Formats: sequence, C-alpha cells, structure tokens
Amino acid sequence: MPSADNPHELRADSDLDALKISHDAHPAFQQHREHLGRLGFVTATAIAIHNFPEGMATFLAALNDPRTGVAIAAAVALHNIPEGISVSVPIFYATGRRGRAFMYSFLTGLSEPLGGLMAAFALNWFFPPYAMGLVFASVAGVMVYVSIDELLPTAHRYGRSHEILACIAGGMAVMAASLLILR
Repeated sequence: MPSADNPHELRADSDLDALKISHDAHPAFQQHREHLGRLGFVTATAIAIHNFPEGMATFLAALNDPRTGVAIAAAVALHNIPEGISVSVPIFYATGRRGRAFMYSFLTGLSEPLGGLMAAFALNWFFPPYAMGLVFASVAGVMVYVSIDELLPTAHRYGRSHEILACIAGGMAVMAASLLILR
C-alpha cells in the first residue's frame, strides 16, 4: 500500500500545522475546521451529559461513606483532565481561539457540581436506588458512542495511528491499576 494511503504510516507534522493557519486561510481547510468544530461541540455536549450524573454519584457516594466519596472525587478529577483536552483541542483547531476552547472545557466541567447539587436536593429523597444505575448505564452508552463514532475516527484522521493505539492501551492500563488500588 502506498505510504500516503497507509493508515499505519506516520504522518508529517506539516499535516497538523495546516490546521493552525488563520481564519483567512485557503478555503480547502474550511472543511477541516467545520469537522473539528462539530466534533468539539458533540464532545462537549456528551461530556457535559456524562459529568452531570457523575456529580450525582460522587455526592451520593460521599453521603453514604465519606472515604469512598473522596476516592471517587479523586478518580473523577484525574479523568476530567483528558475529558477537557478532548473538548478543547478540536475547538482550538477549529477556531484558533484558546479562550473559546477553555470556555467549552470549563462549561462541560460545571455540569458535575450541578449534578451534585441536583442529587443533594432531589435524588436522595425522590428516586429509588436502581434509578441511578439506569442513569449511569445511559450516560456510559453515550460516551462509548461518541468515543467510537467521533473521537477515534478523528484521531486517526489527524493523528498518528500507533501513538493513538498506545494511548488507548495506556488509558486502559491506568484504569485497571486504579481499580486495583482503590479496592
């Protein structure tokens, strides 16, 4: 297979540099910006939806057992870092504005404390315990869909395939290790 068409061939940094050109750039790059803008918005929406019940879970866990609540809060804080990156990078490359990228990431993060507040005022008294399981399963499904349908294809389109696979494997290893440590 020719190296230019081989998805396993490393790409040049100039391919990514082409996305950094200002908004007055050649119209051929406009489709990349539109794709990345849509990806950033879809990712931000999915993560905001994901963070809301995550805030609920953290609150309810802390209410039940403060030690468990602290462990969950630490795990959530660590995984919010790559979530913020997955929102801000496409927005930055689509708009060229760091402030806008930061704002999208910040707003997605705000849904987590809102979920905790919602849990404090409503879920603890009105919903049966199994309702949280249904909410978590739905939110997990949304995140899996966005990851497989949007994030991975875009990462392969603009990134280096071997590095992406190494990062996925590394993320899985970190999650497995954290589950063993938090036991």
